[in-house]
Amino acid sequence: MLHRFEESIGGRSYVIEVKAVARDRWRAYIVRIPGVTTALMPFYGATPADAAHQLSNWLTKAHERVSKPGGSV
Repeated sequence: MLHRFEESIGGRSYVIEVKAVARDRWRAYIVRIPGVTTALMPFYGATPADAAHQLSNWLTKAHERVSKPGGSV
């Protein structure tokens, strides 16, 4: 089963898809074009929401770091 979450982080819209990879293990990744994953490393969690939340948190931290003067990811 596929779960899809839409997030707005740092003024950008992201679509996060989450798929089951094992019992109680879900993989979240960013989708740029519906159905096509990016090369970004996946994030795992015990539930779809947990995996998506971990990826969303990482994106938020990355955006904050880049937004600071002299910052980079």
